[in-house]
Amino acid sequence: MGQRPQNRRQQVVKFLWIGIWLAYLGAPVDDLLHGGHSDGVVVLGWIGLAAFVAWYFALVFRAGRGEHNAVVLGSVAVLAAQSTVLSLTLGRQWLVLFVYVAISSGAALPFRLARWTIPAVSALLTGVAFVVPGGTAFLTGLLFPALLGGFSMTGVRELIRTTIELREARATVARLAANEERLRLARDLHDLLGHSLSLITLKSELAGRMLPGHPDKAAQQVADIEQVSRQALVDVRAAVAGYRKPRLLEELAGARVALTAAGITAELPAEPDLTGVPEDSETALAWALREAVTNVVRHSGARRCTVELVRRQTLDGLLVELAVEDDGSGAPGGAPGHGLTGLTERLAQAGGTLEAGRTRSGFRLIARAPAPGVPADVGSGA
Repeated sequence: MGQRPQNRRQQVVKFLWIGIWLAYLGAPVDDLLHGGHSDGVVVLGWIGLAAFVAWYFALVFRAGRGEHNAVVLGSVAVLAAQSTVLSLTLGRQWLVLFVYVAISSGAALPFRLARWTIPAVSALLTGVAFVVPGGTAFLTGLLFPALLGGFSMTGVRELIRTTIELREARATVARLAANEERLRLARDLHDLLGHSLSLITLKSELAGRMLPGHPDKAAQQVADIEQVSRQALVDVRAAVAGYRKPRLLEELAGARVALTAAGITAELPAEPDLTGVPEDSETALAWALREAVTNVVRHSGARRCTVELVRRQTLDGLLVELAVEDDGSGAPGGAPGHGLTGLTERLAQAGGTLEAGRTRSGFRLIARAPAPGVPADVGSGA
């Protein structure tokens, strides 16, 4: 109701539903069969009844969302005119057609229009009933069904419309959730594999250089490569499952290993106290540290990297600030990569911010995350 059928099954169901209510046309049919009309009047009566039913079916079948209201109003007007002509020429048994006109108004028109057309059809029914001989005897039995049936159809139409919109909204929410999950997975895989593969590449190069003269040290590098590979596999599986939440202490230890393997002097906090730091903030800062160190190792060409983790009191409240600065030349190009874009989104979800850019001596990344319960001393650069 209030929606066009989209397939054959819906067409059949709607046809059967509408067809059931045509049983109330028994009065006009009985009038044609036993009303004592001449043959010519009977033929014209059958033609008029068939035209009314055909137009009624066309209106109810074709009306739906997207249909111009002027077209529907014109169709309702045609039905009302047919009902008036047939009732005035054939008698009071044909007044029942006005009930179908009122119901079709409620089913095919939005409520802002149907609230006027249904009373108008009922008023027309009343006027014709007073003109047709004996019509007032049928008025009570037809007026209330016309009003109640028409407004009931408006309620059914609005209920169906709301249900359709709810289904569409649920489908939209599902699509957005799927897109968000794909974005999360892409960020996690980029951060996880970028860091791990960079470390594997560095250690592989070291092992290759050490192999001729220092096979024992090369073997140690190969063992480290195996360990990093296994950890990367565990991290990827955890990321796919949605359970990967890196910790700052673990990432600080990993950053020290990666920087040392790349021949970069690392200055990191010894053991920062993270008591009271929310889990979301710590996770976002841990991802920021991993991405920053990965970029330093892969792109900067730096000789020194400093990591600081401090508490700051701002107008917006207590924050934990992670700063990663190197003295390298950086990568060519000024556009932010996927890693920095992903970090910005992660920190925004945790209520934090990200700043990254060139300095006089290298590159600096500053990530801030809210920490309302953080203690006075979080940590400092070593």
